[in-house]
Amino acid sequence: MMDIRTYLSQGKPLLFDGAMGTYFAAHPGRAEERCERANLTRPEEILRIHRAYLQADCRAIKTNTFAISGDLSDGNDETACDIVNAACHLARQAAQPYGAYVFADLGPAPRDHSRAPADLYQTQAQWFLEQGVTHFLVETLSGDEGLPELAGWLKEKNPDAFLMVSFAVDHSGMTSAGRLGSELYRFASELAGVDAVGFNCVSGPRHLLKYIQTLELSDKPLTVMPNAGYPTVLGRRTVFGGQPDYFAGQIAQIVQAGASIVGGCCGTTPEHIAQTAQALKEPLPKCTVSAPKKLLKPAANASNSLWEKLEAGKRVIAVELDPPVDDDSAGFWEGVQALRGSGADAVTIADCPIGRPRADSSLLACKIKRDIGIEPLPHMTCRDRNLNATKALLLGLSMEGVHNVLVVTGDPIPTEDRNEVKSVFNFNSRKLARFVHMLNENTLRTPFRIYGALNLNARNFDVELRRAQEKEACGVSGFLTQPVLSAEALDNLKLAHKTLRGKILGGIFPVVSHRNACFLNNEISGMRVCDEIIHLYEGKDRDAAEALAVTVSTAIAKEIFPYTDGYYLMTPFRRVALMEHIIQNIQQSCIS
Repeated sequence: MMDIRTYLSQGKPLLFDGAMGTYFAAHPGRAEERCERANLTRPEEILRIHRAYLQADCRAIKTNTFAISGDLSDGNDETACDIVNAACHLARQAAQPYGAYVFADLGPAPRDHSRAPADLYQTQAQWFLEQGVTHFLVETLSGDEGLPELAGWLKEKNPDAFLMVSFAVDHSGMTSAGRLGSELYRFASELAGVDAVGFNCVSGPRHLLKYIQTLELSDKPLTVMPNAGYPTVLGRRTVFGGQPDYFAGQIAQIVQAGASIVGGCCGTTPEHIAQTAQALKEPLPKCTVSAPKKLLKPAANASNSLWEKLEAGKRVIAVELDPPVDDDSAGFWEGVQALRGSGADAVTIADCPIGRPRADSSLLACKIKRDIGIEPLPHMTCRDRNLNATKALLLGLSMEGVHNVLVVTGDPIPTEDRNEVKSVFNFNSRKLARFVHMLNENTLRTPFRIYGALNLNARNFDVELRRAQEKEACGVSGFLTQPVLSAEALDNLKLAHKTLRGKILGGIFPVVSHRNACFLNNEISGMRVCDEIIHLYEGKDRDAAEALAVTVSTAIAKEIFPYTDGYYLMTPFRRVALMEHIIQNIQQSCIS
């Protein structure tokens, strides 16, 4: 058999097979059966599917091992190894009479699992090498975790091994983890141990064609294996309606646009591959799809007074006001108006704090910007929105002139509600920040200024600070801290000031009673009130406690002044009048 690098150097496209998983599931009685296990239980059926694709004239097939990383992450190493060994035997038996290449198929490592992706990939790769398989495809990836380690390890084990990497992007070029496909493509292309890079799954052929035309292609072979259109559900079956002749025509244009390795993902049958093979033997059609033009001109209303003031070195005051719990918003709007009149530069709005439903922070932010004119800073959690919903919300905010957002992971749904209401965490705050940053780079005319949370009261502040640095790497340009109500929090703020590049708004929470201080210390995550402050409130009535809150908050503002770029005030129990008094004192003592 010709060396694969020699084959690719001839300029002929290498055609892969289609989707083992969906084709197997389409057989009667197979919809609920896992196809990888069929290597052991139904080997003749898997062998027939391999041969059907080979008879359709593909020149490379994938082993039936896509989901093995899941077995390994669950600790089923022995079963996983048996499946891999059987899959290699079946694929090589099928490919040998046709002189086709066999690729070890490695699906994505499970997210947020204790076993590292590099370990999962290398364990599988070792088994494949022991079976004599030296061509590898790591596919349907949403990120690059484990790739550098696998590439280096594989070349060390077998310098002749061929490693192909494929990412799964939607029609906008984003992965499910909020990563930009072009960034991942560029990163993988620069890895010395990676031989080919491209995209598969999620998108149909036309969308992947349009997408690769926007890329600056590397000198490594480009692989493109789209789905056969998009899925629909008929009864209990998921079906793909894309027609083989249409698929074949689009693949021909994909080759004309620069791909040298092509094939099919979900929904592609032997008929899709057969018609593609025929289309690739004919003169390639002229590709008529032009790359979309990136919008470069800023929007007409591209102003952000909060960030402009921070950039100019002026101190700012942002005040948090909890959103309403019902549809009576009169008190909320009165509070916003009062804060604006007192000199606050921004109003921050929590996104369903402690996991309980309140008025939507983004909708309130739009109305604040439109009707009141003060800069809103809505909190955006990773809870209860998937990637599509998050992008839609961000686009709407930008259209309304809201260009600041605080990204936080968010509190989970309270325990008693979980049986009926499920939390949705599509990503964490760092991934969300990176996603917003990528929209800034590629979609939005006016960028968001991304802020993150910084917990000065974290038990292990070294870890918290390291995460803050990761947030900065993901596009965060400023931080709102938890309240400084202890000497430890102040020390951590000083360290953050030395370490972080972003702007820091120091947290100030006016404690309003002895009971309030005890509650914060014992029942609110991320809060720490020192004993000295707690003792100050003993025996104080409401008026005396509020007067003390003003005094203590002003003193804290003075103390944190050298280590901050502004203040983040949190309103207790909607006591806006108290906040007005504190703002006035801070302006007189710290800003003017």
